[in-house]
Amino acid sequence: MLNKGLRDEEKIRIDNVLKTLRTLIFVPYPLDHLEETEIEIQLKEFGLNIESLVNYSNEDLITLLNHLHFDWEQLEQFGDLLVEFSKDENYNFINKALSLYQYIHQESKVFSFGINAKITSLKNK
Repeated sequence: MLNKGLRDEEKIRIDNVLKTLRTLIFVPYPLDHLEETEIEIQLKEFGLNIESLVNYSNEDLITLLNHLHFDWEQLEQFGDLLVEFSKDENYNFINKALSLYQYIHQESKVFSFGINAKITSLKNK
C-alpha cells in the first residue's frame, strides 16, 4: 500500500500520462506512424504498448491498471481513451473499454449516470 505522499505523486504521474495520451489520440484518423510512436512512448509509462494492449485480456488489463494504482476516475479516462482510439479503423478496443466501465460500475459501489450511459452506448455498437 502506498503512503499518502507517494499516492499523490503516483496520481499526478498517471494523470499527466493520461492527459498526454488524450491529446495524442484525439487527432484526425487514421493515425500516422509518428502519432503511433508517440502513443507507444506514453503507453510505455504503464508498461504497455499497442501490441500488448491488443493482446491483453480484459481481466488482465484491469488487473494491470489496478496494480498501477489507477483510481476510478483514471480507469474511466483510460476507457474513454480506448473508445477514442477505436475510431481508428486499425484498432478496436471497444470490448476492453466496456469491461473497464462495467468493472467501475460494479466495484466502485457508486452509481454513475455517466458510466451507465457509456456502458449502454457501447453495448449498442
